[in-house]
Amino acid sequence: MKALVFPGQGSQYVGMGKELYDSRKDIKDLMESANEILGFDILSLMFSGTDEDLKKTEVTQPSIFIHSVAALKAVNGLGAEMVAGHSLGEFSALVANGVLSFDDGLKLVSERAKAMQEACDANPSSMAAILGLEDSKVEEICASISGIVVPANYNCPGQLVISGETAAVEEACVKLKEAGAKRALLLPVNGAFHSPLMQPAQERLAAAIENTKFRKPTIPVYQNITTTAVTDPDQIKSNLIAQLTGPVKWTQSVQNMIKDGATNFVEVGPGKTLQGLIKKIDSEAMTASAV
Repeated sequence: MKALVFPGQGSQYVGMGKELYDSRKDIKDLMESANEILGFDILSLMFSGTDEDLKKTEVTQPSIFIHSVAALKAVNGLGAEMVAGHSLGEFSALVANGVLSFDDGLKLVSERAKAMQEACDANPSSMAAILGLEDSKVEEICASISGIVVPANYNCPGQLVISGETAAVEEACVKLKEAGAKRALLLPVNGAFHSPLMQPAQERLAAAIENTKFRKPTIPVYQNITTTAVTDPDQIKSNLIAQLTGPVKWTQSVQNMIKDGATNFVEVGPGKTLQGLIKKIDSEAMTASAV
């Protein structure tokens, strides 16, 4: 069985989407419509902006979404039987299985990005990548810290990102190294994504999601929060809202997709990050890029 997977924040690069834009008129038209929807020229930032431009959350998230949906259009869905997305990528996955239109998906991604940026600005906080330690040990140490610090991204076995108040994240990093972590690296982000500190952003996103039409999916989506196949539009909505303050359980999602029959994972969007993670989750899984 074939599964389409969609990347999240961090996979952006200058020049992203330009080849897709130049490849076909229908893809060009789709991408140009993004400028009108967003009210600024995001394509110029994607094609010829700077790394700094693309690191801004309100630019990063729409850019990855636009690239991913353009790549999806280029391959016409590939006859997949299930979809999943890593954090932001879940919105692209919901376009792939017919739940969201491109226009509605982009509006929600833009609202999500602005809300997350506001939450970051109001409460500067941090994230850190923890390498070489069992998930259960990371969970245990995070729970022992007095401030807010939680597991945020279960990327693959031995790679977990934590998120929370800067002092609490730094204290956790020290304790995690003492417990045997190979590395505990603070990430260059000024915010605690997928933690309770995103509560204000969650409330703003929830209002936008409740006012958006979600259709019944053509194929199941394996959502970050539940890690299992979901086909009910109302459940998809609530899971998407919960994702902002809850962890991205990517390892568990991929394991469940494999258990349900997935053998071939196609990454749709910029970069190859998810292919690398999937190989670490199951070395026998076949992976490829859509374009």
